[in-house]
Amino acid sequence: MQIPKQALILRIFIGENDKDVSRPLYEAIVLKAREMHLAGATVLRGAMGYGHSSRLHTSKILRLSEDLPLVIEIVDGEEKINAFLPVLNDMMTSGLITLEKVQVLQYGSDNKQ
Repeated sequence: MQIPKQALILRIFIGENDKDVSRPLYEAIVLKAREMHLAGATVLRGAMGYGHSSRLHTSKILRLSEDLPLVIEIVDGEEKINAFLPVLNDMMTSGLITLEKVQVLQYGSDNKQ
């Protein structure tokens, strides 16, 4: 699989407790991205954060530690990311989605051994 050197990074900010039907939303998003053959996705778990509600989510306070912030990053070409956006929109009920241009310097390995 190839990624164009000029690509996009899609960032999705959600909570750990967000669901898509019966499974975690982050899992559903990553599996759908894989199904649609996007180049790759990573889920990052935040130690602290807040969003639209201004409610603080942190791993320091036990009663709030169950809904930590998550960021899902997906990098691919503009065409594939744009095709994924309507699917993502149908899955999301809240959260933040950002998009920015990136320059891909390396993807995978060269295997010149």
